[in-house]
Amino acid sequence: MVCNGGYSVVITTCADNESAKRLAGVLVSERLAACIQLFPIESVYFWKGEVCCEGEIVLFIKTKTDLFDRLSSAIVEHHSYELPEIIRLPITGGLPEYLWWISETTQN
Repeated sequence: MVCNGGYSVVITTCADNESAKRLAGVLVSERLAACIQLFPIESVYFWKGEVCCEGEIVLFIKTKTDLFDRLSSAIVEHHSYELPEIIRLPITGGLPEYLWWISETTQN
């Protein structure tokens, strides 16, 4: 029942809710992600010689691991940031029916 390629949660951030929803819509409509959750956060980071503190929206993107390269390319293509955060975390376990749904919802 579980896809041989495995599953991942990919994390990225966007500047605001509008750009996060737009990016999430692209990724889901292109079937690169089964589900994307959006959460408001505060980020403190070092960028171009300065410490910055800004509100952002973090996206938790559920996908198949074998789609990561295409998903990553799509994020870069549609993202407003010069250097978007793109981090892949493996899903090492989960409800088999939910993992199957990820397989069925994303591209084969």
